[in-house]
Order: sequence, then structure tokens, then C-alpha cells
Amino acid sequence: MHDLKLRGYLRERWRVLVVLGGWSVLEAGETFLVGFALARAMDQGFLRGRQGVGLGWLALAAVAVPVGAYGTGRVYRGVAALVEPLRDLLVRRVVGRGLREAVGGGAQGDSGVVSRLTHQVEIARDALGGLVMVLRSFVFTAIGALAGLLALSPDLLLVVGPPLLVGVAGFALVLRPMAARQHRFLAADEAVAEELGALTAGLRDITACGAQQRMADRASARVDAELRAARSLARWGVLRATSIAVGGQLPVVLLLLTTPWLLSRHVTPGALLGALTYLTQSLQPALQNLVHALSTAGTRLGVVLGRLSAPPAPGRPRPPAPGPARTPGAALELRGVTFAYGPAAEPVLRDLHLTVAEGEHLAVVGPSGIGKSTLAALAAGLLAPSHGDIRRTPDLALVPQEAYVFTGTVAENLNYLRTKASSPGDEDLAADAAAEQVGSAGLIAGLGGAEGRVDPGTLSAGERQLLALTRTYLSPAPLVLLDEATCHLDPAAEERAERAFARRPGGTLVVIAHRISSALRADRILVMDGAHATCGTHEELLDRSPLYRDLVGGWSSHPAGAAGDPDGVHPVAGPGLTGDRGQVVAHRAVAQMQAAGDLRDGGTLGAQ
Repeated sequence: MHDLKLRGYLRERWRVLVVLGGWSVLEAGETFLVGFALARAMDQGFLRGRQGVGLGWLALAAVAVPVGAYGTGRVYRGVAALVEPLRDLLVRRVVGRGLREAVGGGAQGDSGVVSRLTHQVEIARDALGGLVMVLRSFVFTAIGALAGLLALSPDLLLVVGPPLLVGVAGFALVLRPMAARQHRFLAADEAVAEELGALTAGLRDITACGAQQRMADRASARVDAELRAARSLARWGVLRATSIAVGGQLPVVLLLLTTPWLLSRHVTPGALLGALTYLTQSLQPALQNLVHALSTAGTRLGVVLGRLSAPPAPGRPRPPAPGPARTPGAALELRGVTFAYGPAAEPVLRDLHLTVAEGEHLAVVGPSGIGKSTLAALAAGLLAPSHGDIRRTPDLALVPQEAYVFTGTVAENLNYLRTKASSPGDEDLAADAAAEQVGSAGLIAGLGGAEGRVDPGTLSAGERQLLALTRTYLSPAPLVLLDEATCHLDPAAEERAERAFARRPGGTLVVIAHRISSALRADRILVMDGAHATCGTHEELLDRSPLYRDLVGGWSSHPAGAAGDPDGVHPVAGPGLTGDRGQVVAHRAVAQMQAAGDLRDGGTLGAQ
């Protein structure tokens, strides 16, 4: 257990152990009197027709029960004095280690510290308390029972003692090898769980790389290792069960078989009954509890203490701190960024260089599944790049497609990201102004105003998006990332919300575009084409990016209220214009008509 020595911990608290032993004497006395009084009640009372004497001995045995219970109650107090300091010691170690890892640099903070603090520490405390109770009970129960057998007749010890000692010694011999195999089985089980989790997360990459058989063989090897560990543990489990049978069951059989011999040596019937009582009511249960506790709680205690005191596993290096290297005037910078979801996976981004200036409005377009949301997660810091560097403004807000609102008032949903206003009235005024800008004023009025109740289950996806957009507009974040955060709004509502964020004082906007209108409203457009990307204005991309021309060519638009696709953009073609050059001219015509307001914004972005 490395630096945490349980023996040293117990040695330092020897006074507590002495107190436990003192109160446990009462329990040993109870065990002694129950069997001894029963034997005397039979021999000196009931078998001789002296009912009063027999009842007196039984009464003495009955008195011993509450006395033993009183001692057991005091033992629990002693156990608490033994295990609670261990819990405090472990908590200090876990918290100290977690803080050192979090602030020391060189490795990321360990997220498992919460589990160690709230779960594993309690397992260690409970396991130690259970072991102390069971070990103490077995020792003093055995002392009381063996003393009783000796008092009844030394010949009884000749019959009962040897198999009991053999059983206990046999269990002691198998305990350490069995604990080692228990640890091996737990490690193999964890390896299987980790392997299957990794396989599940990487199924797409495994299929794409044609590595199904290789991964199946690797998982099969983990399962086979766990099977071997389980079989080895089961074999040692048989030896453990054998030790219980030898130490607990065999003495009873030998006592019955040797009864004629014992009677010939003047062992009384009452003494035989008392010996049987010691075996079945005291020694057998104590031995079974001992074996079970050492096999389960002992193993758990060893595993948990080993993990709590083990040195931290080497973690992934911390990403470099943003520092002062961000270019002045830039809200977001990606320098040579490459990202893949696994070491052998095809990169989603490859050597991407991008700078988004403060106050700029950037739209990101590309076919579905190309990695636009991955780029948003990288920009927000939710993912770390495989290579390259990302610099961003310290405060930013990422609004995902699935908007989050919670049960509470409208004001609570809108204001919890913003800095504290000078008064509740100021908060209401700011929220009203933000709702008017974003386009959620009607929704908020329908909910009952600022104090209206929000029930997420009764809101549509678009209504949840409007509330989330208003909340983000009120936040102090100067950089806002909208990851298809308006996909459930109609084109007019989407335009109003995006223009509100674009006009936000000091604000920078990056939009994962869902419609052509989002791209045409942006200052610049980033086209994602596999692991590569091209950035420029609409006009520049029509000349430079075949994928962008294809994407725009799939959009269509016509005046609102017409039949067909009211949110689409019809292709515009001039007479005599064919081929890519004709498409470029057509797309420029669309852009000019959009800018002039002759066409309604709309159209859904998709792969062609």
C-alpha cells in the first residue's frame, strides 16, 4: 500500500485496540457461559430431576446475553474511534493530491478525485470497520468457546481442536494467493470494460480502416485473460470453502463419531451438549464470518488503499496556456491545427490556419458530417487539438443545436450567465432589450414575462433555442459560437437573431451555417472540405472553391408564399451561360438579389 502503512496506523492507536479488547472480554464471557451453563443445567439439574438447579443455570446464561450485548455496544464506539481518523487521513491525502495535480502543471487534473473522495474513502472506512469487528469477534468467541470446552473436559479439545486449527491455518495459507488472484481478476475485468468502451467509441473509425478482425482479436484476448483470472480465482475459492468445511463442519462430525469414546472417558451428556452448542452456535458462525469478511472486505480494503496511495498515473500534457501570444485585435486564432478522434483515425482537420478578428462575423459551411461541430468544439476549448495551437479570447459562449433551458422562471433562465446588474430592475430592462433584439419578446410575453414559469417539456425546440440565444446575448462573452443554434427557427427568425449578435457591441460571431442566408450575411465564410478548409468572402469562394459552388448550387430561393420550397433558393441562370463560369455568374446574381432584398433568405445547407 505504498506510503500508507495500515499496520503502522493501527500500532499508533494501540490504546484504542486495548479498549476494544477490554470490552470484547464481555463477549467472550457470554460465549463461555452459554455453553458451560447449558452443560451444568443438564448434568446437575434436569438429568438429576432438580429442575430448580437447571433453571438457575439457564437463568445465568440468559443474564450473560445482555451483558455481552452491552460490551458489543461499547465495542462499536471503539471501532468508530479507530476508523473515523482513517477516513479523515484519507480525505486529507486525496484532497492534497488532487490540489497538487490541479495546480502543479505537467499533467491535467485528475477527474477521478471526486470518486476517491466520495466513494473510495467510504469503502475503506467501512471495510476497515467491518474487518475489525469480525476479527475481534472471532478471536474472543474462539477464546470463550475453547475455554468452555477445556472447563467441561480436556478430552473435548482433543477432538475439536485439531480440525479447527487445521481449517484456520489452511484459510490463512490461501488468503494471500487468493487476494492476489482477486486483484488480477479485478484488473482483467477493468481491462475488458476499458477495451469495450474504446471499441464502442471508435466503431466508425474501425470500420473505415477495415480493422474489425484486428480489434475483435484484441478484445477477445482481453476476455480470455479475464476468463483465465476467473478460473484461477475459482480454484482458490474451492480451497477456501474446504478450509471452512474442515474448521467448521468436521469438528461436529468428529464429536458425534467419538461420542461413545468420550462417554467411556467420563465425559457427561451435558458436556457433550455444551460442546455441540459451542461448535454450532459460536465457532461455526464466527469462522464463516471471518472467512467471508477477509475474502470480500479485506480485498476491497487492499484495492482501495492501494489506489488511494498509488502515485498518479501520467496524464495527458496540459495544453499550453493562452498567454500573451494572441495577435492583438484577434478574438480567435487557430495555428496549424490538426485534429483526429484517435491516433489511427483520419484527421477531421489538417493544418488549419484561421484568424477571426474582434467584431468579425464568420460563417462555417460544409457538407453534413464534415467536422463543423468539431471545429466549434475546438474553438470553444471542449476538445484539444492533436497538433497545433488555439488562442482565444478568455470569455466565450458556445450555443449548441440542442438548446438547454431548465425549470424555473424566465428571468432565471435568461440571467444566470450574465454579470450581476446593479438592481433587479436593470436586469429586467436589459432582458427586455435583449429579447427585442434577438426576437424572443413574443415568446417571453406568452410565458408570462420575467416571472413566468419555464417548463422545458412544453417548449418546442425553436422556443428553447430562442431562450438560449437571448441568454447568450445577455452574457458578457465577447466571442459567441453558434453551432447550428438556429436550425429550428424559420429563416426570418434566424436572420433576426444572427443580425442581433452581429450588431452586438464589441461582439465576435462564428456561425455554423444551416442555410445559405447565414453564409451570405457573414463577413467571411470558411468552407470545410474534408480535412482541408478554404476561407474568403462569398465572391472569392465562388472563384476559388468548387465545393462552395456545388453547395450554393444546391440551394434555391423564390418569393415567399410561392408553392414548392418556400425556404429554398432557385438556381439563377443567364441565357447562354453554361458550365462552371455560368454557375459563378448565376450565384453572384443570387448574392446581389439577396443584398437588394429581392429574394427571401432561406435554403437548407446540405451535401450534394
